[in-house]
Amino acid sequence: MHLAYPAVLAVLLFCVGLYGVLARRNAVLVLMAVELMLNAVNLNLVAFDAWLRDTLHAGQALTLFTIAIAAAEIGIGLAIVLLVHRNRGSSDIDRLRDLSEGGGPSTGDPGGGSREETSVTPATDNDTGNGPDQGVPESAAGRRPA
Repeated sequence: MHLAYPAVLAVLLFCVGLYGVLARRNAVLVLMAVELMLNAVNLNLVAFDAWLRDTLHAGQALTLFTIAIAAAEIGIGLAIVLLVHRNRGSSDIDRLRDLSEGGGPSTGDPGGGSREETSVTPATDNDTGNGPDQGVPESAAGRRPA
């Protein structure tokens, strides 16, 4: 058996999975793409085990461990996706940024991290930009505390 055939098939599977992880926005499709990548690794492990004629069949044993870990990963991942879909109504990965535990969105958007819903309010003469109405404490705004 030539090693090139399963190796090329594994590379193709891995590339399709990588494209799925990078291009898809649905969390279920991303999990399926990760499973494709793990199956490509499993195919490589079994192919190299057969090619090297290992008496211990270490590649096949490692493949069984990888399958068990992948099954646990997909179970937990699907449970998380279903919970998010039940609470939010969508399993879109871009909208999961709101689940971060930080003080606010990392992009600085006032609308909660969504790029489409960003609103810009014009500054008025009363806004100095460093007062307490801007979220900056008076001591940090350059004024000395009393």
